[in-house]
Amino acid sequence: MEAARAAVARLWPGRAAKVAELGGGITNRNFKVEVGGEVFVLRMGGAKTDLLGIDRAVEYAAGKRAFEVGIGPEVTAFVPDQGWLVARFIDGSPLSVAEMRQDEVLARVVRALRAFHDSTPIPGRFDAWAVVDGYRTVAESHGVGIPAQFGGARKIAERIRSARGPQPLVPCHNDLLNANFLDDGAVQIVDWEYAGMGDRFFDLANFSVNHEFVVDDDRRLMRAYFGVERDTDLASLRLMRFMSDFREAMWGVLQSGISELDFDFDAYATKHFARMMASAADSDFERYLRAFSDGTRAAPED
Repeated sequence: MEAARAAVARLWPGRAAKVAELGGGITNRNFKVEVGGEVFVLRMGGAKTDLLGIDRAVEYAAGKRAFEVGIGPEVTAFVPDQGWLVARFIDGSPLSVAEMRQDEVLARVVRALRAFHDSTPIPGRFDAWAVVDGYRTVAESHGVGIPAQFGGARKIAERIRSARGPQPLVPCHNDLLNANFLDDGAVQIVDWEYAGMGDRFFDLANFSVNHEFVVDDDRRLMRAYFGVERDTDLASLRLMRFMSDFREAMWGVLQSGISELDFDFDAYATKHFARMMASAADSDFERYLRAFSDGTRAAPED
C-alpha cells in the first residue's frame, strides 16, 4: 500500500486522495483511487512481467484503442519507467460464467470483440506457438523443470498450425478471463496486458474455454460472431481452445519459477495441461483437424 500511496502522490501531486486495493489480480496490483471527485484504477505492474511477454507500451496502446471503440475504460495516464497505468474506474457489474451463455449477453460480448478485432492495427504481436516456446525457454533458464506433457502437446500444436494454415492478424485481447468483463450497460473489457496483433480465433477460443462452453455454445458463438455457420469456423475455435490452455499451462510453469506471489502456479499449470489433453482426446478432435483438408480455410471475415 505504501508503494501505491507514493505512486498516487506522484500522479496527483498535492491532492488529497483515497486509495483502496482491488482484489483479483495475479500478475499485478490494482488500486481504486478517488481524487478530486473522480475515480480511477491505478494498475501497478508486477515484478518480472516482461519475462511473460508483457509490453506495457503495447498494453497502453491497446487500452486506448479499446476506449476509442467503446469497449474499455478511458486510459488517462501511463508511466513507462514504473509500469503504472491509470484508467477511469468502471462502475459496472461482473458477468458470471452462466450469464455469458445467454443469447443477449453473448451478442453484446460478440459486438465488443468484433469492434476491437475490426479496428486498425495496434502495436505488438501475439502468436500462441511462439508464446509457449518462449515460456519454455525462459522457464528453463530459471531452472524450472518442463512437464513431460510438453513434448506431445507441442506436436499437437504443430498439427493445428499446419491444418489451419496462415491466419490474418487482427487486434486481439488474448486474455479473456471472466474477471476481465464488466457490464455498465455495455460490455466493457479490461486488462489489456497480453494484447497484440494475432489470430481472432485464439481470442474466441480463449473466451470459449474460459467460460466453459460446450460445442453447442460454440456454435452459437460462431453464429453470433460471423452471422453464418461454417464448419471450418467451428473447427478453428475447437482446435484453438487447445492452444489457449497450452498457453495458460506454460504461463503457470514459468510463473512457478519467477513469481514471488503466494499462488499455486503448479496446480494452475496442471489444471490447464489436463484440460488441454482432454480437448485433444475428444472424439471430434481429428475431425476438426481434417476440416481444412479440402483447401478451405476458416474465413476471417463475414
